[in-house]
Amino acid sequence: MRRRAAVEAAVAGLLAVCVLVPAGLAADDPGREKARVDNELGQLRERANDAEQRVGVLTGELSAVAGRVRELQAGVAAQQARLGVLEGRLTSARTRLASLDKTIAVQTTRLERLRGEYTVALTRLERRVRELYMTDGPDLLSFVVGTSSFVDVLDNLELLGRIGRQDERIAAQVKASRDGVADARRRTRLARREAARVEAAVAAATQEQRGVVGRLVASRDALLAARRDKSATLASIREDRASVLDEIQALEQQSADLAARIRAAQQASSSDIVPPTGNGMFAWPVSGPVTSGYGLRWGRMHEGIDIAVSLGTAVRAAAAGTVIYAGWLGGYGNLVVVDHGSGLSTAYAHNTSFAVSVGQQVAAGQVVSYSGSTGHSSGPHVHFEVRLNGSAVDPLGYL
Repeated sequence: MRRRAAVEAAVAGLLAVCVLVPAGLAADDPGREKARVDNELGQLRERANDAEQRVGVLTGELSAVAGRVRELQAGVAAQQARLGVLEGRLTSARTRLASLDKTIAVQTTRLERLRGEYTVALTRLERRVRELYMTDGPDLLSFVVGTSSFVDVLDNLELLGRIGRQDERIAAQVKASRDGVADARRRTRLARREAARVEAAVAAATQEQRGVVGRLVASRDALLAARRDKSATLASIREDRASVLDEIQALEQQSADLAARIRAAQQASSSDIVPPTGNGMFAWPVSGPVTSGYGLRWGRMHEGIDIAVSLGTAVRAAAAGTVIYAGWLGGYGNLVVVDHGSGLSTAYAHNTSFAVSVGQQVAAGQVVSYSGSTGHSSGPHVHFEVRLNGSAVDPLGYL
């Protein structure tokens, strides 16, 4: 917007000069300002076209990124669901391991206790056997004599036998319990070994799945960041394009005003030369092949024709007239403009040097400049324009 304000201020100043300065002296200023404004318009249109292309590219890229983000988000959701299942299995496996560890600890404690009880039972049984089978004769006789009857003898012997058999059953039961607990602990250890193998496999799968999810999340977040950056760039480009379009609109109006002032300057010119009427009435300024014609080129208007010549070739006036501009003008480089009256003028651009000056009368075929490659030019040539009432027309219709 600062540029627009500056352009408006410049045009306002130009209009003031055009009002205050006599027509003969000011005739050159509108043409120069018109060319400057048209040159700026061309640059702004290029910027607008470039912005439009970039908007299209960025919009397409954003659409593609949005689609990829949706795909990644779906992938993240699916992989997180799988990770949740694996983490649940891992928790269950670890819970089972902890439970088996507790069971093994209880079984180990019980086994140690039963081992002690079995040792005591064996000791008691051995003592009982010694009492029954290792008692000598006198002791047995004393035992028999000490009884009150034969029935008491039999009863005492039966009692000792029953006690011995009971000790034997107790020892057998303790042994069976010990062996059972030992077998249960062995099976529990095998179960724990298998559970540990399962837990390790599930833990590895869970860790791998976490890596998959992490990579997907990182890719998604990177795309989201890229989308934010592209969206910001797109918004900036759109804002800049809108500003450029506003400037173009303002400059187009100023260009139209300047074209009107050029026409006024041409009408006020002191030249009495009768202009050619077109259709072959203009002479070619130089002899050479046309390398670029009048019309749209690379997205913008090419307002003349390009004629290939060698450096320093004499450039001649297409018809008699008055020089209204001879100087540097942006992309035109060294430019000469000749007014032929009745709204017709010709322009010769990219010159190396000038052979005329502003206000000079020239005859048809008179040298006005020498060809070159100044301004926006990729090699020696003559850019030739024909303007009718300030607006460019196809030169081939006048040559």
